[in-house]
Amino acid sequence: MNKFIHEEGRIWLPDEKGDMVAEVLFPTVAANTVEITHTFVDDSLRGQGVAGKIMQEAADEIRSKGLKAQLTCTYAVAWFDRHKDYKDMVV
Repeated sequence: MNKFIHEEGRIWLPDEKGDMVAEVLFPTVAANTVEITHTFVDDSLRGQGVAGKIMQEAADEIRSKGLKAQLTCTYAVAWFDRHKDYKDMVV
């Protein structure tokens, strides 16, 4: 599997052709807060844990920047519910 690419407010995964096959979006909504708005994984990668891995990348990046996260993405809500050690970052 290729490596995740980190951009401002976005982490995504390219396939071998460079096309996006997974992403999580977390735009800044306040001085110290981002909003996790969207998680996508291509059908070809479903069931391989890619969504969990990309959410982990996002959570670690958000935490490393000292930011808090609002959760409007339903997958993010479920992921943070399962990962209690990250609940302190949720507003």
